[in-house]
Amino acid sequence: MSLLATLLPPGLTFRDPLVLLLLLVVPVAVALRIARERRGTSALVVPTLAFVAKVKPGWRVRFRHLPFVLACLGFAGLVVALARPRVGLERTESWTEGVDIVVALDASGSMAAEDFKPKNRFFVAKAATRTFVEGRPQDRLGLIAFAGRSRTVVPLTTDRDMLLQRLGALSLGEQGDGTAIGMALGNALARLGASKAKSKVIVLVTDGGNNAGEIDPDTAANVAKGLGVRVYTIGVGTAGGPVEIPVPVRDPETGRVVERRVMAEVEVDEKLLGRIADATGGRFFRATDPEGLARTYAEIDRLEKTEVKTTTYTRWRETFPRVAFPAAGLLAAAALLGLLAFPVAPR
Repeated sequence: MSLLATLLPPGLTFRDPLVLLLLLVVPVAVALRIARERRGTSALVVPTLAFVAKVKPGWRVRFRHLPFVLACLGFAGLVVALARPRVGLERTESWTEGVDIVVALDASGSMAAEDFKPKNRFFVAKAATRTFVEGRPQDRLGLIAFAGRSRTVVPLTTDRDMLLQRLGALSLGEQGDGTAIGMALGNALARLGASKAKSKVIVLVTDGGNNAGEIDPDTAANVAKGLGVRVYTIGVGTAGGPVEIPVPVRDPETGRVVERRVMAEVEVDEKLLGRIADATGGRFFRATDPEGLARTYAEIDRLEKTEVKTTTYTRWRETFPRVAFPAAGLLAAAALLGLLAFPVAPR
């Protein structure tokens, strides 16, 4: 039956394929017909055939096998019809039990530190966030940028193109000075407050500790726990030692803003980030290089998988009438020709 399946049009199957074995009757009948024709052939020995040379066989002789051929075709058609050919029309329904995710990205001045060669921390964080967003096609995602203040860049949305465009346009220094982790968490929680998603997540990316804002990070973490929101915290930056940071300053002589490079210590508050993650059922990650940040995002992506469910329905459309009616017509034509045009002479 596998060979038969390869010869059929796509989607066509038989409900009772074993009935097709009756098609073997056709070649048997043809073989018997040929054998009978040969047995019925007799030879007449005459001195010459000149007197019948100009006699041409009539149309009945030429087409004497037509009723038999039509009968074989009609029989084969009826066998195919009895096997119940049908076309399966499949319809697949899918739905997701998605994850609503808000990424809170630190845009403070210290994220300009150039220890994540060849670019700074902010550039690498944006690139890793872009990869993370592109890998979550089934989820709603939002984006928050924070420093001394917190701003919603993109609310929860499924519009990937718009989110990635806004992410690419982010720059440092737009949210003031400082690192307001508590404010960032509070803003993210406000975005997730009306969410009906099965899973609600905040990804907090920062390179420092809380030193601004009116909301205490531990208080925000407890609120997140109460709302069932998991917080994954990522501390970015090399571990220990001063880092080079380009700082824009105004030249007192010319009045123009110029860039100066300073060496500064930027300590990641690992204890605070760990407490936030533990309180909400999330995890704290430490990323000390671009590869580590990429691995961290990949791990969060693995932990927060969207569940996609699919159900396939198959509706069968019977096609045997398309074969049965022509087959019946062929059998009727064979019977009429046999009675009217090719009557069987008595022996």
